[in-house]
Amino acid sequence: MGSQLLLLAFERPALDWHALAPEIVLLSVGGLVTLIDIVFLERARPITAAVAGLGLLATAIPLLTLALDGSDRVMFGGAYVVDEFALVMKAIFILAGYVVILLSTNYVAEGEYWENEYYGLLLASLMGMVMMASSRDLISLFVALELLSIPAYLMVAWRKRDIRSTEAGLKYYLMGVFASAVMLYGMSLLFGVSGSTLLTDINSVVTAGGASVSVVTLGIVFVVAGFGFKVSAAPFHTWAPDVYQGAPTPVTAFLSVASKAAGFVALLALVFVGFYGRPEVWEPLVWTLAAVSMTVGNLIALRQTNIVRMMAYSGVAQTGFMIAPLAVAGHSTALGDQALSATVTYLAIYAAMNLGAFAVIISLARRTGSAEMSSFAGAFRYAPAMTVAMTIFLGSLAGIPPLGGWFAKFEVFRVLTSSGDTWGYALAVVAAVNAVIALYYYASVLLRMWADEAPDEGVADVALTPSLLSALVICGGVTLVFGVLPQVVARFTDVSLLALGG
Repeated sequence: MGSQLLLLAFERPALDWHALAPEIVLLSVGGLVTLIDIVFLERARPITAAVAGLGLLATAIPLLTLALDGSDRVMFGGAYVVDEFALVMKAIFILAGYVVILLSTNYVAEGEYWENEYYGLLLASLMGMVMMASSRDLISLFVALELLSIPAYLMVAWRKRDIRSTEAGLKYYLMGVFASAVMLYGMSLLFGVSGSTLLTDINSVVTAGGASVSVVTLGIVFVVAGFGFKVSAAPFHTWAPDVYQGAPTPVTAFLSVASKAAGFVALLALVFVGFYGRPEVWEPLVWTLAAVSMTVGNLIALRQTNIVRMMAYSGVAQTGFMIAPLAVAGHSTALGDQALSATVTYLAIYAAMNLGAFAVIISLARRTGSAEMSSFAGAFRYAPAMTVAMTIFLGSLAGIPPLGGWFAKFEVFRVLTSSGDTWGYALAVVAAVNAVIALYYYASVLLRMWADEAPDEGVADVALTPSLLSALVICGGVTLVFGVLPQVVARFTDVSLLALGG
């Protein structure tokens, strides 16, 4: 009898290998990159980026087969779920990671040599993001968060001889550890109240109302604050400007899109699966984060002279727009569906337009040797294609039709005004005012590039490498398609609360 109990205790849980195929392929590619580095050492540098890029494209194949299958897959007692929401977010991560590899390849060509380990760290971080998209449990969420964060700390400090890069890596690490500690404390409170780490169990307990209101409130506030750091929501954004400026620019692009999107995945899972039954706790918190992030990010961005720091504060403001629909998502299930779809749609469009903007910044900063806005003066004279591309991406970030950003912002305003209450309308007004402020500093950059005179010296055209051109085509294509055919494309990001388990 004792031996039978022992066998049951150590029995392997049932695994759905098809559901785990994207993770397995990504893990295999990471192992292959590491093996190539060990065997071929420096000789592997010319092929490592290609292997990593092809591996990400191979990871997309099981994502497509799972999407065509259409059925939800649940493992480990509900802790790991592959559903419509997970597949959409995994596709965003894989595509964003592929574009970052294209940007990194171009960076290598210009003398910023990556050791082979860089691509291994990038794939490891993407692995954490892909896992987070399916996590519906506090433990799996935290493990995925650490898996994506620890390689990112190392990538930020990759320029070992650059004091700004070292400072950025240390600051990102220390702030990340502090945020993780705050988040873990909140998770421990929720576990103590519910007796379970499953988000569905936590929601059942906190909705029943038998748990201590103060403990539940404190746990939710601490957990949301911890993930607020990951998405660089004000006032948890203080790490972003220095880290963005100090890190290598492809790493900055990676943090601004993929890492931010991963934080949003966790935040959406927590809100819609774990806390949805207590909107009186998380709705005011999200409302405040959204309003403060939009206002602080835009106002400080107005004062920036370095375009990378401006993009950092722009990212803070865009975070406010992304989480704004969540401020009214608890009013009803129907409104929750709309809020979830609006946030996922915004994430997809933001990934394309922000990565595209960083692709242009990398190219122009390579020529001028500086990321100061003054060095981009007269860019149309020597890089007309890049100037047009930057106009598309910054115009989309500002929400100008027919670029994709207008549809992202329209969805946010639609959800806020559909709430039918004063707080929803008030946040919509705050968002509208901030959209005008953002237009000013985006337009000032474009005006400098289009209208100012270029310096007399060094006016040679900027060469477009194949990898950089591919990145611009992908990002520009997604940005334009979302703007011109929004309803056709948006059906892929139309995710229901039922798919998330809410």
